[in-house]
Amino acid sequence: MRTIDFAPLYRSVVGFDRLASLLDAATTEAASGYPPYNIERTDEDAYRIEIAVAGFRPEELSIDVKENLLTVQGRKAANDEVRRYLHRGLAERSFERRFQLADYVVVTEARLADGLLSISLKRELPEALKPRRIEINAGAPEATLIEGEKAA
Repeated sequence: MRTIDFAPLYRSVVGFDRLASLLDAATTEAASGYPPYNIERTDEDAYRIEIAVAGFRPEELSIDVKENLLTVQGRKAANDEVRRYLHRGLAERSFERRFQLADYVVVTEARLADGLLSISLKRELPEALKPRRIEINAGAPEATLIEGEKAA
């Protein structure tokens, strides 16, 4: 697998260091394919992340959001039971998966069913940022009086 060196980008741009670090983090995390996940757009401003977490119980999973960073962690409890496997294909290892969220994207729901952790997200723009329609008044402009003059 090829890795990309973003060092020239850091030297040639000013103020885009956050973008460069996001790209760097995305390429670094892409190397680990565990656990597999899907990101789906369910509506114009709604998304869903599905993560395959077969074998994990709800108490072994945690979802945290801090400063536009969604972190999903799975910590398997230590199993002291001695087992002799002939083949071990099910991964029971701990994981941490991170997703960078855009501004105003919030987690609305998390659900665990059939080995899939489904996290629903929605973009909620504040009223001040939503587009507004300005009505246009037609007609003669109102005359303004200058202080000290008489109205005609």
